[in-house]
Amino acid sequence: MRLITSPRRFFAAIVPLALVLAVGSTPSAVVATDGPPPSVDELGRPLIRNSGQAYLNAGLPVAARVADLLRRMTLEEKVGQMTQAERGAVTNDATLVTTWRLGSVLSGGGSVPTPNTPTAWADMVDRFQAAALQTRLQIPLLYGVDSVHGHGNLLGATVFPHNIGLGSTWDPALVRRIEHVVSEETRATGPQWAFAPCICVARDTRWGRTYESFSESPWLVSQFASAIEGFQGSNLAATDRVLASAKHFAGDGDTEFGSAAGDYTIDQGITVTNRQDFARIDLAPYVPAVRTYNTGTVMPSFSSVDWTEDGVGNPIKMHANRELITSVLKGKLGFAGFVISDWEGIHQLPGDWATQVRTGVNAGIDMFMEPNSYQSFETTLLDEVRAGRVSQARIDDAVRRILTKKFELGLFEKPYTDRTHLGEVGSAQHRALAREAVAKSQVLLKNAGGLLPLKKNAKIYVAGRNADNMGNQAGGWTLSWQGASGRDRIPGNTILEGIQQVAGSVTYSEDGSAPTAGSDVAIVAVGETPYAEGFGDVGGPLWAYDPEDAGVPREPKSLDLQPADQAVVDKVCGAVAKCVVLVVSGRPQVIPPAQLQKIDALVASWLPGSQGEGVADVLFGAKPFTGKLSHTWPRTAAQEPINTGDPTYNPLYPFAWGLRTSP
Repeated sequence: MRLITSPRRFFAAIVPLALVLAVGSTPSAVVATDGPPPSVDELGRPLIRNSGQAYLNAGLPVAARVADLLRRMTLEEKVGQMTQAERGAVTNDATLVTTWRLGSVLSGGGSVPTPNTPTAWADMVDRFQAAALQTRLQIPLLYGVDSVHGHGNLLGATVFPHNIGLGSTWDPALVRRIEHVVSEETRATGPQWAFAPCICVARDTRWGRTYESFSESPWLVSQFASAIEGFQGSNLAATDRVLASAKHFAGDGDTEFGSAAGDYTIDQGITVTNRQDFARIDLAPYVPAVRTYNTGTVMPSFSSVDWTEDGVGNPIKMHANRELITSVLKGKLGFAGFVISDWEGIHQLPGDWATQVRTGVNAGIDMFMEPNSYQSFETTLLDEVRAGRVSQARIDDAVRRILTKKFELGLFEKPYTDRTHLGEVGSAQHRALAREAVAKSQVLLKNAGGLLPLKKNAKIYVAGRNADNMGNQAGGWTLSWQGASGRDRIPGNTILEGIQQVAGSVTYSEDGSAPTAGSDVAIVAVGETPYAEGFGDVGGPLWAYDPEDAGVPREPKSLDLQPADQAVVDKVCGAVAKCVVLVVSGRPQVIPPAQLQKIDALVASWLPGSQGEGVADVLFGAKPFTGKLSHTWPRTAAQEPINTGDPTYNPLYPFAWGLRTSP
């Protein structure tokens, strides 16, 4: 998911609307057992009125309940269920949820209530839910959010390593445990739906979404489809489970550099391939996602596919690709959930607005993420159905799929937020799991002379801009779409703080200007600053629209270390006898041979999230280094795209490389 094309307009529209939502913070009310059932709970929120309708009989099979409800619905009500609006578009007037019979609302990156607390989130979602229950048939609302490495929009949530780090653990069971925690923190605060996991196969690390990919290997990514089980469990109605969304279907990590439209260089570009290779690489993770883990939803990619069988030059946008969405995903793979478009995904299709709507629906998309155009979407789709250009059968299929998940989530029995686990958001237990994940994600690339693990009584000199910057180590999709730098951006521990908890003598100088005399070992943390999607493309556009940026564009994205990073490595590693370099980044960074010679130990730390002490655990031997590269580490940027199995494969560090230490 992404924000709109003009980020300025997004923040101008959303930020002022982040109001305190005055709804009580107690759990859902219990219906009285004496006398007629009440129409509202003790907070004045509407309750579902059960007067014998079959669809409200929890004892009936879900399919029977869906059939009964579908039979009662008007076309307008069905189209409403297919529509998702952004919270900013309905926050000032929640009755819009009722009027337009919305099936879903989402929070885009950085779209949050004020204050940004667990209780305020639950209150906000319940306020929208109350509006949904004012509709004639009282169909509950689905609320979606990008819980891509934790419930990242929420201040205080546990923020886990991004997928590139989790992929380097080679531990699908760990990822299953992580996503269970993420689902618990997400649902406790209201949302019942996570736009995750991303099961893309990133084949070119110049892509700005590389850190969202578990691996360049379709086999390894397929193993991490276990994330879906972590989100959904075996009972979607449980208070600690959410609906998952496998994304982005399909080929988003396999697009060609230079094929993207606009200012992007690779994101939302074109996958040029044949059907056999597409199935082997890009479709492979969707097989276990659908057949083994029964993902509840699938999100199409912004990218296109251009089949070489019929000649290159006629790409098809994935949001328009009926062959892949309907014939392959729903047909061949047997996907029984529903397809949710990406952010205004159909707006990129050829033709006028009516053609875009018609094409998307007929391709097989069931729900449409129309953050600010939801009203126009509904009226246009109604016109298309009435004109016979979209069949009633296609509408019924879409709505049947959506309603099935709402029943499975238990929303008709318990529409409001169950706050049982609210106090566990960001808990010590959850942060301990994040710390474990950080330690297991660290990849030891070089360890000359067995320098690591370090002795706790050594005199440590710490430098580099990513040593004490929580925003940089968390990356994008943290409190906002693009994320932002900042030492105290989210609760947790920076890498420096983790080191200080262990080592007895620590000197810190971000730029290496403090005297190094007497230091035994230097630890220099360098790498990238936050970005997301196409703004992270190498050679892509700069970002200056986050309020925290104060209008200053962010640094250009590159596979090479930034000049200041190279300078601090040279300075500190040239002055201290033993030197450890941590690369805190969303993808491999090129280390020139001359610089590599000055580095005794090199660690890929990726984007560890809120618990930087997990890095210290492996540096000082509390935990062993066990991580292995999930993405090839190139010698030069010119080698990209480079992937394991290539005929001329000659990287600096190959796929699956990782030195081990003993605790």
